[in-house]
Amino acid sequence: MGSTRRVLVVGYPAAELLDIACVTASMQMANYLRGRAIYGLRLASPGGAAIRTATGLVVNAELALERARGPLDTLIVCGGIGYVDAMRDERLVAHVRRLGREARRVASVCTGAGVLAAAGLLDGRRVATHWHHAAYLQTRFPQVRFDSDPIFIAEGDVCTSAGVTAALDLMLAFIEADEGPALARDVSRHLVTYLQRPGNQAQMSMFTAPPAIRHALVRDTVAYISSHLREDLAAATLARLAGVSERHLARLFHRQLGVTPGRFVRRARVEAAAHLLTGTDLTVAAIAGRCGFGTVEALRQAFVATYGVSPSHYRATQSTSGDRADATTPADRASS
Repeated sequence: MGSTRRVLVVGYPAAELLDIACVTASMQMANYLRGRAIYGLRLASPGGAAIRTATGLVVNAELALERARGPLDTLIVCGGIGYVDAMRDERLVAHVRRLGREARRVASVCTGAGVLAAAGLLDGRRVATHWHHAAYLQTRFPQVRFDSDPIFIAEGDVCTSAGVTAALDLMLAFIEADEGPALARDVSRHLVTYLQRPGNQAQMSMFTAPPAIRHALVRDTVAYISSHLREDLAAATLARLAGVSERHLARLFHRQLGVTPGRFVRRARVEAAAHLLTGTDLTVAAIAGRCGFGTVEALRQAFVATYGVSPSHYRATQSTSGDRADATTPADRASS
């Protein structure tokens, strides 16, 4: 029988309740499914005070942060709207720094990365955080490379995740690394969540991000791209259809979307391919054709550049055989 891994979760006033719950629920579910305490979880706060979370609900801490001692297996700092005050709290930051040095693994959820950064535990590292706060944190801590795109980043003994429910992905990665993929899979099933999204998967999808395109020409061009992925979407073609020069279209796209038309097309095709990989039984070759990639290799390269994994690996980890709907057309089946 293995030993219990000591895990300390750090909260503070106006921490995000889901940040705390995603961590504790995942690890406690692992304990339940194993039939023993593989993770010994404790929630700490400054002074051991009850934590009034960002939702208004109050969670009782089990331990005063000041009284916490190592060695620890894992130290996890949660995020929430109170993170700015937390990272300015010199005593809180000092104890996080102390405990981080006594932990095998240090992690943060969401804006908890700001507290780790204030403690000097992220210097020189590339880290994940909530997309909405990445720019502010980058300005505040120029010695850290904040990346607003990935769901989580694991660099050796330091792991950081994006906002809120991305903690589930990070915890599943921890459980898999600690106890094996079978337990991680069982935990995900009981929590009714993804088996495990790749860490490099983007936080914000262009298909779910709130529309913010105010220019009618860009809006119409985006709509055309989304519905004509398998057709010629070269910049010259799009400019001709829009009735403007390539340079003017590029300026409009950069102003409205922050990317060139070419990069937008590439991402739209990759995201469409990701949906088809997990939502249909189409072959990879058929998906490449439907999404406008000339070859399977072109799809593979674009997919790896975006998600960090191959299309086949993404399909294997993100969908269960037999659960995918058959969204094929006669033409698709003929091509596959």
